[in-house]
Amino acid sequence: MEKAYILLSCEIGKEGEVSSQLSNIDEIKNIVITYGAYDIVLEAETSNSTQMDNLITSKIRKLEKIRSTITLRVTN
Repeated sequence: MEKAYILLSCEIGKEGEVSSQLSNIDEIKNIVITYGAYDIVLEAETSNSTQMDNLITSKIRKLEKIRSTITLRVTN
């Protein structure tokens, strides 16, 4: 099992829209809209590291309103 916390920055005022789009992705277990350097923090789980890489690069980063991501992979 692979687990990660992903910090997202999105276009100003689009947090709710991006959060709604993210909620349709099965591997995303929790989404929180935040204030500060990052707009959204999400928790993701996949079966293996290849699926996690695919989730980040092909599903999350492809959303139009996302400007940047930082991934914190959990090691335990």
